[in-house]
Amino acid sequence: MLNKTRTDIFSIMTLPAWSKRKNFTINIWLLCGLLLFGCNTSNGQKKNKTAPLPAAAKKDSAAAPEMVKPAPPAVLDTALYNKMVMHLLNDTAKHGWPVKADYPLPGAILPFNRVVAYYGNFYSTHMGVLGEYPPDEMLKRLMAEVEKWRKADPQTPVIPAIHYIAVTAQGSPGKGGKYRLRMPFTQIDKAIELAKKIDAVVFLDVQVGQSTLQQEIPLLEKYLIMPQVHLAIDPEFSMKTGRKPGTIIGTFDAADINYASDYLVGLVKKYNLPPKILCVHRFTMGMVTNYKRIKLHRETQIVMDMDGWGFPAKKVNSYRIAVMNEPVQFTGFKLFYKNDIITPPWKKMMTPDEVLSKLYPKPVYIQYQ
Repeated sequence: MLNKTRTDIFSIMTLPAWSKRKNFTINIWLLCGLLLFGCNTSNGQKKNKTAPLPAAAKKDSAAAPEMVKPAPPAVLDTALYNKMVMHLLNDTAKHGWPVKADYPLPGAILPFNRVVAYYGNFYSTHMGVLGEYPPDEMLKRLMAEVEKWRKADPQTPVIPAIHYIAVTAQGSPGKGGKYRLRMPFTQIDKAIELAKKIDAVVFLDVQVGQSTLQQEIPLLEKYLIMPQVHLAIDPEFSMKTGRKPGTIIGTFDAADINYASDYLVGLVKKYNLPPKILCVHRFTMGMVTNYKRIKLHRETQIVMDMDGWGFPAKKVNSYRIAVMNEPVQFTGFKLFYKNDIITPPWKKMMTPDEVLSKLYPKPVYIQYQ
């Protein structure tokens, strides 16, 4: 506006002499008015930079960025926990059940759910159903079993699982002379990817042979820090006497189980994970020694899984001797598609209804091989 005003002044000053004289007074007043207007305009612009804002605008500009409140810490539903534990016991405490222990951390799977797993190794058609069928068919069969358990016990939600043998016992020494073979990570990755297709959890199973849990478990840490990945250990193939796997039944002591559990506790604390399940296979008394010394933690949930095969009465008896009579925390039960039906006259596996009605406590972990 000021530039335009100055141009008008210069044009006035170049008018003819008669026009200057005639309009001198007018031009003087016009010049003063224009200069005054320009100064007021300029001052008004400066004042606008610091002028008070309307109330609403002042409130908006002065407001601090909205802070996101941290989510409240997760809380375990202890009433539901107690209810689900007693449901596994048919609402009757006996034989040392329920085991006294602190409540688990929030996010615990057990006893709020039952886990139904398919077991095996992708390299072998003889170690379980994981390697026996093409992946899509295998997953379809697993989900069919999951549905059977949902119908048998509607009160307990069911989570599918892929139980993959990540370290397999061997009949020959192999590299390192430890009678065990570590699976390549690509195979473990395959198990995890398959599990994602059905929102399943994963168990990595360790058969140490003549190695130790201390040597094998840390190598799986990059998987065990995943929230959906859990651990299983198999005493049957722990050859502390130096014998070859398969020649005798091996053993773990409470100290071995405590090492595995403590290792998982460390991961849960370090990476702020939900509790880990530790599955321990067992079908004889000698497979686990000093069970009363097994330590329980809020960060881990221990399942003693009866994984012996045979006709129903034999399996039920093994469960009672090796699992029910030596309470640890939770229980599991294994069903074999082939080995459970090879003894006449039993030509079928136990059904979910039969398992739930014949076993005390009701197993919260079910495995199919």
